[in-house]
Amino acid sequence: MTDAAAPAAQSWKVTLPCTRAEAEAIDGDIAAFAVMDSPPVLMTSEADEEQGLWRLDAYFEGRPSPAAIKLLKTLVPSAAGVKPLVEALPDEDWVTMSQQGLEPVTAGRFHVRNIAADPELPGHVNLLIEAGRAFGTGQHETTAGCLAMLDRMRRVGMHFRNVADIGTGTGLLAFAALNLWSRARAIASDIDPVAVEISADNARANGIGLGDGPGRLALVTAAGGNHPALAGRAPYDLLIANILAGPLIELAPSLCALVEDGGTIVLAGLLDTQADAVIAAYRAQGMRLAERADRGDWPTLRLRKRPSIGWKRPRRINPAARGEAPGFGSI
Repeated sequence: MTDAAAPAAQSWKVTLPCTRAEAEAIDGDIAAFAVMDSPPVLMTSEADEEQGLWRLDAYFEGRPSPAAIKLLKTLVPSAAGVKPLVEALPDEDWVTMSQQGLEPVTAGRFHVRNIAADPELPGHVNLLIEAGRAFGTGQHETTAGCLAMLDRMRRVGMHFRNVADIGTGTGLLAFAALNLWSRARAIASDIDPVAVEISADNARANGIGLGDGPGRLALVTAAGGNHPALAGRAPYDLLIANILAGPLIELAPSLCALVEDGGTIVLAGLLDTQADAVIAAYRAQGMRLAERADRGDWPTLRLRKRPSIGWKRPRRINPAARGEAPGFGSI
């Protein structure tokens, strides 16, 4: 997500033909673009069923650079000699447009639908996160990885009473935590006030009560872990952050400061090539890696806070850091 203080950028779409094999290999994965501040949303579709023609659409916030288009073309080698169609989009909800028709996602006990008309899956916790202006619908591997990790934690008997979801996007991971630990108090934050509004709407659609008490979800617009609403409810025994590697590293001191001794942090949004740097940043704050689960190029990390490190005594990686990471939100 972009910094909420910045004006909305013009949205652009880049279209390239591709083969069915290339489309299936992409499958919505944006690993190649993860280092970008605002990665594009990639969608593949069958352009002509009779002729077996497929296409790749990439939705960008802002006009894509030549380097971004060149990187996009590496995903579809069959289009090497084709000039991509690059077009500015009208002032519409382009994330919603790009997410129409997404298939439901099942991760652990959770089944996430993006369209209300899709049937629920019996025997699962069914959540509805309709395509909207914020990310975190469950389609991305990092979000699905977090859902699977939370489910596994509950299955092995872990219990939590005070939960924070940092960079919540659509509220999905906070909803999942409250479904698993129904008497917990939970708070979800995002730098983007639109994401917070959407999370509130999604909470109501999924029967999640809003408020401060047990089994309820509080929502706040916040750029990092030092916001009074987050600090005032600390220490947390479970903190979830599904954002990008850079903000995860920058926020390590402030996030770890919010977690109690023995508490758990679940991190995602990073590539496997970035995992060592993220783990090192959290180890410097007294965390230890308890579990790692990879879905393709995207790992989900579960860390525990060593009892010897008090929750109010973080060590900053950058002495000038303020505990904020402008411009991030849930993947």
